[in-house]
Amino acid sequence: MYKNSDRSDLNGIVTRRKFLGTTALSSAALLSGGMTSFFRHSAFAAGGFDFVEKSIPELQTAMAAGHLNSRELTHGYIRRIQSLNPLIHSVIELNPNAMAIATQLDIERRRGTVRGPLHGIPLLVKDNIATDDQMQTTAGSLALYGSQVPADAVIIQHLRAAGAIILGKANLGEWANFRDDEAETYPLAVGWSARGGDTKNAYDLSYTSWGSSAGSANGAAANLCAAAIGTETDGSITGPSAVENIVGLKPTLGLVSQEGIVPISHEQDTAGPMARSVTDVAILLGVLQSPFGEVLGHQLPSDYTQFLNPNALQGAVIGRDVRFFDYSYYGSGIPGDELTVAFAENALDVMESLGATVVDVDTGDVFAYTSDESLALFYEFRAQIADYLATLTHTSMRTLADLIAFNSAHCAQEMPYYDQDVFLASEMFPGYPNDPAYIAARTHARTAARSGIDSVINSGVDAIVAPHLTNSTGPAVAGYPNLSLPVGIRDSGRPAGMLMYSTFLHEPQLIGFGYALEQALNARQQPQFLGSIVPIPNGGFCTGHGHHGQPHLPHGKIF
Repeated sequence: MYKNSDRSDLNGIVTRRKFLGTTALSSAALLSGGMTSFFRHSAFAAGGFDFVEKSIPELQTAMAAGHLNSRELTHGYIRRIQSLNPLIHSVIELNPNAMAIATQLDIERRRGTVRGPLHGIPLLVKDNIATDDQMQTTAGSLALYGSQVPADAVIIQHLRAAGAIILGKANLGEWANFRDDEAETYPLAVGWSARGGDTKNAYDLSYTSWGSSAGSANGAAANLCAAAIGTETDGSITGPSAVENIVGLKPTLGLVSQEGIVPISHEQDTAGPMARSVTDVAILLGVLQSPFGEVLGHQLPSDYTQFLNPNALQGAVIGRDVRFFDYSYYGSGIPGDELTVAFAENALDVMESLGATVVDVDTGDVFAYTSDESLALFYEFRAQIADYLATLTHTSMRTLADLIAFNSAHCAQEMPYYDQDVFLASEMFPGYPNDPAYIAARTHARTAARSGIDSVINSGVDAIVAPHLTNSTGPAVAGYPNLSLPVGIRDSGRPAGMLMYSTFLHEPQLIGFGYALEQALNARQQPQFLGSIVPIPNGGFCTGHGHHGQPHLPHGKIF
């Protein structure tokens, strides 16, 4: 396949990709005090149209009126990526066919065919989502570089059919942050991959980008795309969205196909939309919808934009999940992040002003089942990654043991900052899906998570709220939807986010409530690229001084 014709030695893969150089103009801007104004204004107009911060409907209106075409828009985003990516490492690689695809979609539009709201809209997709084109699908790892996927992921098929342009592959925490718990111990490393480098927070370069959909989040935040697609097992859509001042939705498990996505666990994994507005998230969710499992047979909306109601909170009952408003219980662990609680409280006040009733609720102690969640994930990953690898050609990677050996053999490139304790732990747990220990762990975790949320919703509460970087685990383990919303910018310039979650297939309610709050708060702001890059400390894992002993269970989830 010609997609791999530029394969090179491991030391040079990333730097020899097609787009990583910067222009003299952008380099000068990065080094000057005028960086923010440069990235915000006319230097990135597309065909005379300033596309920065425009929503998908606004872009469609401009294209319908002839003020912009898809080719110009795609070129504008590419120029912006070429200028900003060397700073914030959002994108692993660009789609070399993006401009040609945009040109063809412009021809369709001129002939009177518009496929829908995504026609001609450039999107970034996380690099664990298969694209059968000239781009790689590697989960950020050099171990899968050069491999060939059998087909586009189902959601990529849906996006292409809807007229979306897959602009490029977004950076991520390698293997969706399911390789080592050091990625959680060092929050600055959670967006790092061997292929894409260290994803930086666009608001404060010294702050975390969280994980693992970090490139999808900061790419959308910094206007490197119209919107992006991420994936979550536990916290990887909601967390990066919170720290990058964007909207991210982890859908109900089974609403969006997992086929063609590098797995951690089919019992928790889901792709989802990440964008600068609730409107764009609603548009994307309608296209991504591809039900399976428990969702099959349920009547689903064909268009989620019908729920964008500014009065949706009138008469709603919103639960304040009290455990998580004590940030010492389950916060990010990052100094200063406890200040985000006040922003969530303010958002609740605004919701009350919009007609909602706020009540204190308790969805239970997530620590009662996080160890079982981890144990179940180990079993699931070991088996399911082998199933995924079996679908690939042009690679010798077939099992988790092969990946572990690859990382050890290429330690300097793969393990400069964190090790592979989660891989090693997973390798110790064969027996999926019939081992009684596995069945007990998964059953207990899912039952506890679902009962905690369902008991609150069944009491008459319409949705539940928790602050920034707290309860991703309950909805993730339950398989229930979780919407991350921007609720402000702290004095430090770092964003504050808020989670809103509910029960099975309650996306319509969350979208409505989120939209009403968004219109009232108007919390979305462009990034200012404040602070200085803090180098990640070398972990010493390749010098004989790292910990290669007994693997231990990770605490805190950002998968």
